[in-house]
Amino acid sequence: MIPLPPQLQERLDRLPAAPGVYLMKDREGRVVYVGKAVSLRSRVRSYFSRAGGDSRAFIPLLERLVGDIEVVLTTNEKEALILESSLIQRHKPRFNVMLRDDKSFICLRLDRRHPYPRLEIVRAKGRKADGAAYFGPYSSASSIRETLRVVNRHFQLRSCTDREFQGRSRPCLEFQLGRCPAPCVLEVPAERYGESVREVELFLAGKADELTGTLEGRMQAAAAEERFEEAARLRDQLGAIERSLERQRVVQAERIEEDVFGVFREGPHLAIALLLVRRGRLVESRAFDFTKQEFPTEELLASFLTLYYERATPPRGLLLPVPIEGEGPLAALLAERAGHPVEVLVPKRGEKRRLVLMACQNAEQALRDRARKGRDLDETLARLVHRLNLSRPPHRIECYDISNFQGTEVVGSKVAFRDGEPDKAGYRRFRIRGFAGQDDFASLYEVLSRRLAKGKAEGDLPDLLVIDGGKGQLEVAMAALRDGRVEGVDVVSLAKSRAEGPAEDGGMRHSPERVFLPGVKEPIVLRQNSSEIFLLQRLRDEAHRFAIGYHRKLRDRRTLRSALDAIPGVGPTRRRALLRRFGSLEGVRAAEPAEIAALPGFGPDLAERILGSLGSGLPPPEAAGA
Repeated sequence: MIPLPPQLQERLDRLPAAPGVYLMKDREGRVVYVGKAVSLRSRVRSYFSRAGGDSRAFIPLLERLVGDIEVVLTTNEKEALILESSLIQRHKPRFNVMLRDDKSFICLRLDRRHPYPRLEIVRAKGRKADGAAYFGPYSSASSIRETLRVVNRHFQLRSCTDREFQGRSRPCLEFQLGRCPAPCVLEVPAERYGESVREVELFLAGKADELTGTLEGRMQAAAAEERFEEAARLRDQLGAIERSLERQRVVQAERIEEDVFGVFREGPHLAIALLLVRRGRLVESRAFDFTKQEFPTEELLASFLTLYYERATPPRGLLLPVPIEGEGPLAALLAERAGHPVEVLVPKRGEKRRLVLMACQNAEQALRDRARKGRDLDETLARLVHRLNLSRPPHRIECYDISNFQGTEVVGSKVAFRDGEPDKAGYRRFRIRGFAGQDDFASLYEVLSRRLAKGKAEGDLPDLLVIDGGKGQLEVAMAALRDGRVEGVDVVSLAKSRAEGPAEDGGMRHSPERVFLPGVKEPIVLRQNSSEIFLLQRLRDEAHRFAIGYHRKLRDRRTLRSALDAIPGVGPTRRRALLRRFGSLEGVRAAEPAEIAALPGFGPDLAERILGSLGSGLPPPEAAGA
């Protein structure tokens, strides 16, 4: 055994030989690792044993790090699985694998309870018990948008929201393009629409043969009855679907549904790859990479599976590269969540083993890509240091922008990038409160002064400030740094390109993006299309988007207040109730009288008065500017 402090040694000696969960804590009491075990005594003591020449890299780490171990007993392994997942999400331990956040998992939702269902993108931790069908999750927004694009173009389901559906009085552009039969205003038989819904379900479930067979039958029937336009539409639809399904490589002769996992590891860096096989076809691959993973691969993979399938529905089979403890309880838990049997296998040979090896190759590639991306970022930051004369590599960068419309609703935005990627936790919005009117310089000074004062007090300052604007904005930022007595923070400003005159091709010739530096008269022009200018442009555009969004939100609220204040019987309390329920002036206009009347403190008469006033030609909201 490793020599341990008496208190910790006593804790180890008293561990029960029962199933449960253990929480390792550092010397400050922070939970650094959560694991489960069939026998807590055997598992936890094994970490501190040097018997058998245990050379695992994390063993010496525990001797220096762990200050206490807490255990929670459970009646069986299945309960330990559930509790482990809950504790990992609550404590976010340093050495556990963590699915970064639910937003990585997006699904398509089809609510069959509506007479004319629509397919919508949703984000959720798991499948809700709401009677709707969920498809996914998808690994990226681009993949789910591509799927939705194919469905909307070729299956003719409505794309409007339920509120738009109820309030529409004439067909929209989708009807004109032949992508929607406009059930909102036209007589569309529910049976015919339901047929399209069933085809969408087959498509999203990957049941290619059944879907193409159905479409071919309908196409032949339409041609035989000389409904040639419908037959041509079905032919085009069939071709598009087949092209989409061609990208799904057939990997097994059997029509099985399996999730295939692969693992690759280099020290504390771990990648897990997932191949989705549906009806014998490889339909998608995903990769998850993690750092600071000191504990055994088998334990980390088991924890990952429990966390992942809280958000996704398990298929009937899971193929793993290595055995994990508690395969039986895991299969039972997943079967309970999925509503069908789930088999967990570690194949040794044959087609299934080939799939696992393919997944491991994908995991290795993901880890290599991540390492290369890190090297590319380091090179980009090094070039920024050289070209912009920075004091250090800017691993944390903040960018600021001001937005207003003719001096009203003046707001500021701060976006933060950490190691080249957006850090949403560092985003902030500011309402300008020091003065009234339009003065972008004064607004910027107020925003920066507030941010720097708080950052200095909390010891939370960036490496680099990027200001949207030119030399004037840069001088304001430097004044805020001087007045706040903030040192060690670099600052630059990025000026947009501007039109300089007609070009030879008949268009306009534009100047390059320019970077202004403190104490340098002429701006720096970074090489266009370089990774350095691209990083700065991403920051500037994100700050602009964030500021505009906040400005429009405030403007919409002000427009709603001004429109409703003129209606007798609508005061601040009722105005807030309308805003909470319908979100915007357009939302109130599109509401049904019964919806408004149902709100507390309203009624049929007031609802009719509100809709009558809002429908009497009030001016629309102004367009936002920046």
